[in-house]
Amino acid sequence: MAEVETITRKWGNSLGITLPKEMVDKEHLIENQRVIVEIKQVRDIRKLRGLVRFSRSAQQLKDAMRAGWK
Repeated sequence: MAEVETITRKWGNSLGITLPKEMVDKEHLIENQRVIVEIKQVRDIRKLRGLVRFSRSAQQLKDAMRAGWK
């Protein structure tokens, strides 16, 4: 089973989603094919601002991540 993140869009009175071409090709999907879609809402991390406290500044965290990439 493959997973992709997409955005809902208004289609008439309904909502629809589009699948990226890479996903369509990977899963060999064709027009009018039945598929099962599992819905998982993505939380907006910006709403968590103030709820999470870090012991280091954002710059210190970025520097530590960059050091780990080398």
